[in-house]
Amino acid sequence: MPNPNLIKISAEVRAALSESKPVVALESTVIAHGLPRPTNLDTAKKLEKVVRESGVVPATIASIDGELRVGLNSKELEFLATNDNIKKISSRDLPIAVAKKWNGATTVASTSWIAHRAGIQVFATGGIGGVHRGALPDTSADLPQLAETPIVVVCSGAKIVLDLPATREWLETHGVTVVGYQCDEMPAFYSRQSGLDVDIRADSPTDVARLFSSQRALELRTALLVTVPVPADFEVPLEETERVLAEALQEAETATISGRDVTPFLLKRMSEKSEGSTLKANIALLENNARVAAAIAQVLGD
Repeated sequence: MPNPNLIKISAEVRAALSESKPVVALESTVIAHGLPRPTNLDTAKKLEKVVRESGVVPATIASIDGELRVGLNSKELEFLATNDNIKKISSRDLPIAVAKKWNGATTVASTSWIAHRAGIQVFATGGIGGVHRGALPDTSADLPQLAETPIVVVCSGAKIVLDLPATREWLETHGVTVVGYQCDEMPAFYSRQSGLDVDIRADSPTDVARLFSSQRALELRTALLVTVPVPADFEVPLEETERVLAEALQEAETATISGRDVTPFLLKRMSEKSEGSTLKANIALLENNARVAAAIAQVLGD
């Protein structure tokens, strides 16, 4: 186990965990790097509100001056949302963040790692990272972390800018169970359908809780990936998504954008090219996923 002094759990989250009350972890990259200002701060507050309205304690995770924080106050949320020097912290960056006392936003990979070690069972996010498009083998650190972290991750599939079939194949190869929440195929982030199968359908939080309880009883070390379609009213048709994505990919190539800068660039340009429809879908699925995660946490806490 890591040094407990390196992970600072807020008093509210600590009290909930000690009393076996439900807690949902939330990542912070979406605040610092995923959404435009001031929508990012408004969404961060709304996600915490959605979780609280379900009777669950939210635990937004980030690095503040090198401390891995589990549960942020309003000033810390605002700091992440408005500061221009917030690092993007994945698993590989955690020791650097601690040693260099970074202010940083955690990705799916690092949030999962921290949340699990804090004792949190459920984590809500928008879309996971995955296998990137293109000839070079480029895989997000989210995937191997999911393959070794026993936590429920509620998402809307992988981000649409990725190679979704290759990402689905990676999850299967590495034993990550993919659950379709009230759906029979893995969602495609902004779109409800992808043509990619899930391993099992779950129609209620109780169904998900049973699956996770069985997984823990078997002592499997992988995450349970619960994929939830974007609310129908906010869905962006897959054809439109692919069109604006193709244009954004061409712009990224022309501007020689690479590495961890690619996904934020593509999502931003897609929002602009779709006249905001992909941004609205992103916010809607984030809120819906937080609501579903809270319901699952409630059942696991009973």
